[in-house]
Amino acid sequence: MSGMFRSFANVNYRIWFAGALVSNIGGWMQSTAQDWVVLTELTNNDAAAMGATMALQFGPPLVLVSLTGWVADRFDRRRILLVTQSLLLLLAIAVGVLLLTDVMTLPMMFCFAAGFGVVNAFDAPARQAFVSDMVSTGDTSNAVALNSASFNMARMIGPAVGGLLIVAIGSGWVFVVNAATFLAMIVALLIMRQGQLAPRLKNRSRGGLAAGFRYVWGRSDLRVVFVTVFLIGAFGMNFPIFASTMAIEFGAGADGYGVLSSILAIGSLTGALLAARRERARVRVVVLAAGGFGVFAFVSASMPTYAAYAVTLMFTGFTIVTLLTTANGYVQTTTDPALRGRVLALYMAVIMGSTPVGAPIAGWVADAFGPRTAIMLGGVAGLLACAIGLTWMLTSGRLRRDESRRFLVTLDETRPIEVVDPVEFSDEAAATTPIRTAKND
Repeated sequence: MSGMFRSFANVNYRIWFAGALVSNIGGWMQSTAQDWVVLTELTNNDAAAMGATMALQFGPPLVLVSLTGWVADRFDRRRILLVTQSLLLLLAIAVGVLLLTDVMTLPMMFCFAAGFGVVNAFDAPARQAFVSDMVSTGDTSNAVALNSASFNMARMIGPAVGGLLIVAIGSGWVFVVNAATFLAMIVALLIMRQGQLAPRLKNRSRGGLAAGFRYVWGRSDLRVVFVTVFLIGAFGMNFPIFASTMAIEFGAGADGYGVLSSILAIGSLTGALLAARRERARVRVVVLAAGGFGVFAFVSASMPTYAAYAVTLMFTGFTIVTLLTTANGYVQTTTDPALRGRVLALYMAVIMGSTPVGAPIAGWVADAFGPRTAIMLGGVAGLLACAIGLTWMLTSGRLRRDESRRFLVTLDETRPIEVVDPVEFSDEAAATTPIRTAKND
């Protein structure tokens, strides 16, 4: 157990984890309320409108990626997070007040969704990279996995509580309650021991986002991870659309939708904790988890009852969080520190920016052909991502037969990776940049 929770030995990480857990619970409550408001209060069960809302909320990380990654590398990440968390608090209060006064309209909700998206575009890469500022390099993968565990613990609590509060006191108050939970993160950032944070590297690169993009493009392993995350993010991670429309199909209300989200989080939390036990993140886990997600998506789409569908969501949550936690840990632990902010901005843009591509499509498919078909579309994306990963394993020369056991095939993930030295990487020197090698671990 000590290995699973080894990052808790760091006092700053303990403070961060507690603040993030409270804030994440509020975030999931708000997410549940926002989806339900769009689906049932501002429209008449219009899944396409929900898809448009998600697209507006998750589109800015893709549009602003050239700026957000540079900001995360250039400025103090703790101060960035203080600003973004404060802005998110104010936006939540504004939405809550408009709902409570019956002023909110669908176009206004679209605008607020875009506002949340713009702030989160700056918050996400800074928050992800800040993890490596709090813990040692050896504990980074563990800290990332525990962050995912916190996120999914909140996912078990937040949607269910949010659904009950919508029924009990109304959706507007859920936004107000979430605004209060942002204070937990703000306080945590203020009381951290700044002297124990890792010193920031002085990055002389002028390559901007182009430097991060060329770094990722120059590594076939990262290309596979990014493509996998894009396919799953675009077509497989539209859970608000899948769960809400399936809840309606089974005759459940807002509380039933919230329960489905919480059940999904049971498997998600299990996947995150198992990821925390692993010594390091591996590409093979990302690839196999994508295939597992594809299989369980088809299984869940065929379930005849609410209870049976809910059970399959635990397995869906397990595979998706195993994939995302491992991918995040792999990107953080194998990327050069001077480019980490920009690479993580690209990574977050792929995850969050893929939603504007897939969410409207999933919403349209759910409206036109039913939610089960939309879920199966996500399953196809998972199987395709797995096929791409397996092809890479076969063609990269890393898959080989074990010399001591005739029928055992292993994937060599310790081969050196050629990466560009970020200190000397700039637009002007791109063609003549010296190459060095670094071990995956």
